[in-house]
Amino acid sequence: MDEPIRNTYRVMSGARRLLRTGLASTALLLLGSFVFPGAALASSHMDAPLITFDDAANTTDVYAFVTRRNGADYLTVALAVYPFEEPGIGPNKYNFDDEVLYQIHVATGDDLAIGRETFSYRFRFTTEYRNSNTILQSYLGVVENVGDQNQNLIQKYRVFKATRSNGSVLELGRGEVPPNNQGIATRYYNQGDRGDAKAKDGVDSEQALDRYTAQSIANLAMGYRAFAGQRDDGFYGDIQAIFDLLQLRDPGVDAQAGFNVHMMALEIPLAELGGPDQTVGVFATTSRRSVAVAPGMTSEGQGNFVQIGRQGNPLFCEALVPIVDKDLYNRTRPTIDNSRFRQYAEKPELAALLNALVLSPDIPGIESGRLDIVAIFIPDLIKVDLSTGPARLAGGGPLHPTNPDDVGFSRLSVFGGDTLFSPLQGMPIAGGWPNGRRFGDDVVDIAITALISDLTAGIVRGPAGDNVDANDIAYNKVFPYAATPLSGRRHGHPGH
Repeated sequence: MDEPIRNTYRVMSGARRLLRTGLASTALLLLGSFVFPGAALASSHMDAPLITFDDAANTTDVYAFVTRRNGADYLTVALAVYPFEEPGIGPNKYNFDDEVLYQIHVATGDDLAIGRETFSYRFRFTTEYRNSNTILQSYLGVVENVGDQNQNLIQKYRVFKATRSNGSVLELGRGEVPPNNQGIATRYYNQGDRGDAKAKDGVDSEQALDRYTAQSIANLAMGYRAFAGQRDDGFYGDIQAIFDLLQLRDPGVDAQAGFNVHMMALEIPLAELGGPDQTVGVFATTSRRSVAVAPGMTSEGQGNFVQIGRQGNPLFCEALVPIVDKDLYNRTRPTIDNSRFRQYAEKPELAALLNALVLSPDIPGIESGRLDIVAIFIPDLIKVDLSTGPARLAGGGPLHPTNPDDVGFSRLSVFGGDTLFSPLQGMPIAGGWPNGRRFGDDVVDIAITALISDLTAGIVRGPAGDNVDANDIAYNKVFPYAATPLSGRRHGHPGH
């Protein structure tokens, strides 16, 4: 099987649970103008050839959604990197890289349509050892508090706000990274504060957060808050079965279950973006320090950082962009998407493969002329209507009664009846993807449903999906929202 087909298998799963039609016609209206901004595909975290060699700079997922704290609304954004962290692997050296510039970009006003960042939020890390005369790289004993004498490997970071229009760069503040979850060395991550227990499920109040996470939330200037550290991988999907000749399972198996990532999260006061009466776009980049800038690569103009990773909507690079342009996508900004990558969205190879390999009979009209797919991905930013108020949040679903999903939350977003009223648009719109992306949104099922539908004509087919409908651990419903990192002492990979 050639590589383009292999790269698209992960999103072809929906048709095996084929096309449960019958969404109420009102659901088509609820998509509103947001059928375009957000519906997207899943992520297996291996988007392009070169970035797979650089885990610390390899973006896995980007999140963006409206939240509320103490009566004020925020745009909460998050960027996860370092895919497939095996919990507890010795000497637990999964870390942010001091030589990588991590950036989360927000486009407002006219910049949104262009795909150009208005503001860039930069995370810069520094790493040191308390004691380098020992083989104990990460822990010298049980870590009682973040940064104490038993946490040997110490990472700290600074957060900056860069404004493109005037070139200003403002330091917002500093934070410290909590330890990775080894188990006994980091017992306060785990149930009953026991080192030999599983990681704690997510909670619905800041007071209930585990000790390390709570201590690592950094209060920055002007109402910003930040977090950076290890988290459970919040994406779920049966990627293994999809790649294995599309031999799907029922129930499916979460291929990311049991793995961690490293994540940066930031609460941005809406006043810092110009207020709530607007739609903004979010994407992220990673750049590595280099002594020279090669042709076709984007220089950050500071310390010779060269962009090597990019992500907005998950899987745009992986499932729509062919091999010849995958690495170029990661090296460039969304400003070139209309001229360089539009063709791949307008005539998606993935849709043709769905018809050829899965759907019977074929669905006419999904293989070309896909202006709805163009509008989703070009330029490739996650769009968020800030006027809706806070999004409904996922907890742990019915399996976690102490931290259930918010009332009205649906993993299928608008396809599950989860909507929010937009004063900006004067109508209900999607409560999650395609309006931003929340932790818990079922990216695979939403994506497949969108791809086999004709959103511009108001035709929705589905929902369809891969038979994986929940994460392996409950999310937090408070900042930083991603679930507790899984324990190196007690975790597993179900079905692996």
